Amino acid sequence: MHISARAQKMEPSATLAVTAKAKSLKREGKPVISFGAGEPDFDSPPSAIRYAEEAMKKGQTHYTPGTGIPELREEVCRYYKEHFGLEYTPGNVVVGSGAKPLIYEALGCLIDSGDEVLVFTPAWVSYVEQIRLFDGVPVLVDTSGTDFVPRIADVRKAVTPRTRAMIINTPNNPTGAVYDEECLRDLGRLAVEKNIVIIYDEIYERLVYGDAVHHQILNLVPEARDLTVIVNGVSKAFAMTGWRIGYALGPSSLMGYLGDMQGHITSNASSIAQWASVGALREAETDVVTMQKAFSGRRDLAVKLMKEMPYVSFTEPRGAFYVWFSIREALGKSWKGQPIRSDEEFCKVLLEAKYLAVVPGSAFMCPDNVRISYASSEEEIREGLGRLKEFLEELK
Repeated sequence: MHISARAQKMEPSATLAVTAKAKSLKREGKPVISFGAGEPDFDSPPSAIRYAEEAMKKGQTHYTPGTGIPELREEVCRYYKEHFGLEYTPGNVVVGSGAKPLIYEALGCLIDSGDEVLVFTPAWVSYVEQIRLFDGVPVLVDTSGTDFVPRIADVRKAVTPRTRAMIINTPNNPTGAVYDEECLRDLGRLAVEKNIVIIYDEIYERLVYGDAVHHQILNLVPEARDLTVIVNGVSKAFAMTGWRIGYALGPSSLMGYLGDMQGHITSNASSIAQWASVGALREAETDVVTMQKAFSGRRDLAVKLMKEMPYVSFTEPRGAFYVWFSIREALGKSWKGQPIRSDEEFCKVLLEAKYLAVVPGSAFMCPDNVRISYASSEEEIREGLGRLKEFLEELK
């Protein structure tokens, strides 16, 4: 069988691979703790469950419009009006089977072979692979020397006549960085100046902590509206990962094409999940606030425990639910004779030795680092980070 070069070049999702390995070990009876997946451990809001049950009882179990049911698109518009003061109509909204396929579809509508997309690294594992699936060229702009916030001088240097888009992800996965007003103004103005489309991935927008503030880029650079595709969804803030509902808002000149592409890929998102999302957006605000407070406490606990560990260094996260840390000082050491020469080996040996699953930084285009998720109970955070500390203390 002939396998395409495109498929052979594709790297599997590291976060999904880590999660699968952890689940496999758990099935074998091993006491695994997984800090791999970005998945809240809370139950979905009661309103989401109720709306889903009502939808099934009413027989709303068939195909929907490819861009989403009108009720959900209207709720998305209401949400963006109330939270950000942005006016959109349902015709500017496309509902998809999660935020991930919407980013993929947006890229498919924007880039041709050889076109370039700016990606600020460390970056979520799927951005680069999705760009490559359309024979595009990911142009990596490293932010590790500027507290994981892009510096406009570095971004300008990366722009060429083939630059078609930039992906902005704030609050950021994997670093937990929250981009400030100056950074976002600079990026937005550059996009307008160079006619670059912004894919604004704000899936973690409700999860910021301390004095951090999430800024909607169109509030800062309204002139970028016709060049901006906003991507969001119910997975993170509403603890609805398994429902697989995301939504995108953007100019009608693009969203029609995006909807058409989705029609050829998934037809439509699950009807029941769409109605559950209507329930979440309408009635689950209190649940979101409660979860945000819990994540804030978990973040503080994780930071406190990480500060007590040898061989690691990190910038305190201000959003999302991850801690990103350097393990450079641990490289070259070994655990009971097993060498630790890379972030991949670090994660592999840690899982085998302490049954703790974490994700190597190389998956996020930034080796010699590791990402952990604190979307777990405080009990699991204490136990898991205790195992990590023990592992680090045993390195020779």
